[in-house]
Amino acid sequence: MLTPSKLYIKSKFFLPLGLWGVTIFLSIFSPIQSLARPSTAIIKDSPKEVIDQVWQIIYRDFLDSSGKYDREEWLQVRKKILSHQYIDKYESYDAIRKMLADLDDPYTRFLDPKAFKEMRIDTSGELTGVGIQLSKDKETKELIIISPIEGTPAFRAGVRPTDVIISIDGVSTKGMNIEDAVKLIRGKKGTEVILGIRRKSDLISIPLIRDRISIHVVDSQMNKSSTGVKIGYIRLKQFNANATKEMRNAINRLESLNALGYVLDLRSNPGGLLEASVAIARQWLDEGIIVSTQTRDGIKDVRKANGTALTNRPVVVLVNEGSASASEILSGAIQDNNRGILIGKKTFGKGLVQSVRGLSDGSGLTVTIAKYLTPKGTDIHLNGINPDIIAELQDDGQQQLTIDDLGTINDSQYRIAEYTLLKYLAKDDTVHFFNPRSSNLISALALLE
Repeated sequence: MLTPSKLYIKSKFFLPLGLWGVTIFLSIFSPIQSLARPSTAIIKDSPKEVIDQVWQIIYRDFLDSSGKYDREEWLQVRKKILSHQYIDKYESYDAIRKMLADLDDPYTRFLDPKAFKEMRIDTSGELTGVGIQLSKDKETKELIIISPIEGTPAFRAGVRPTDVIISIDGVSTKGMNIEDAVKLIRGKKGTEVILGIRRKSDLISIPLIRDRISIHVVDSQMNKSSTGVKIGYIRLKQFNANATKEMRNAINRLESLNALGYVLDLRSNPGGLLEASVAIARQWLDEGIIVSTQTRDGIKDVRKANGTALTNRPVVVLVNEGSASASEILSGAIQDNNRGILIGKKTFGKGLVQSVRGLSDGSGLTVTIAKYLTPKGTDIHLNGINPDIIAELQDDGQQQLTIDDLGTINDSQYRIAEYTLLKYLAKDDTVHFFNPRSSNLISALALLE
């Protein structure tokens, strides 16, 4: 009997991961506005104004995930930091970064005007750089590569998730924050940057040529099984501003070609915009809770499906350790609503929501304001989502997958997804009328031998 919780697949294929420019995983865009309430004329129109704006945002909205934030201590921080005289805005920027570092939250970050502008461009669907997304390990403080977007310079060079960046153009990254790393990595198109990488116990030097990349985040194709069954394969690389439209077009095209089922590939998708994840979930779910967000005051914003699903065909979702944030929202919604089955490896475990705030001088702040919960109330931050069927990719050096191998018989995890989907289709006489509101793919699989 096939039991999802007991099926373990090990493959000799390694999935190489490309990398994207540095942005936050999950963003809620707020109108750009000045939030300062200067208590004296000295603060207004001075380097202290932006400091006070940042302080107020943290005081009002910050959700503490480390246990190191104390509101009474934060009041004393304001008194101390505003009593200092700052020569120029750059000195005040350094003061802001030091102030935020004490929160011990890698996702609450200050961005100078140039970095803030680039971050907003990144989420709009274009970026400049080498294709790297970074996070800072909470314990080791090392710069860790999270997940890729295919087609970038880093992807082509074979950079992988969980690689640790130990140097940039020979400069050690020890003690370096993400913003400083970004400044060193980014540069003019056509110029070179050399990353020193630690991969397990190996030290590697990887030269990369910077480029401007227009990101198309959805790849799709119609596959046919050995028995001729049409299976729609959709790979979603990132939840940016283009993702909802591209996903809609892909589903509609495959529906018109009479796909009997789908494999939705979220492997190594680092996340992106909250609104995109909700909108895409509604393309797969007719009803049910998609996600709920909880602030430090316990207020929940519950987002639900609204009866606008584009397909009622069965779906299998591929995930791995690089599937983060918005990817976990979508996969959690599908899993908890029994809309489909998850196959692969446990997801990254990034369950915090950031709000992006514009400041008065053109700089910006990403601040953690909430955590999100799956429909069944699961808090996945630092824990991740466990797939229903564990299908591992083992890097033994014998063969590496290329982009063209994804979603084909050369892709061992895809083969498991297709096999699972075909067994379901073979048992379900009403597959043409699959009801995502009542069918339970996991239960159906448990009945199969």
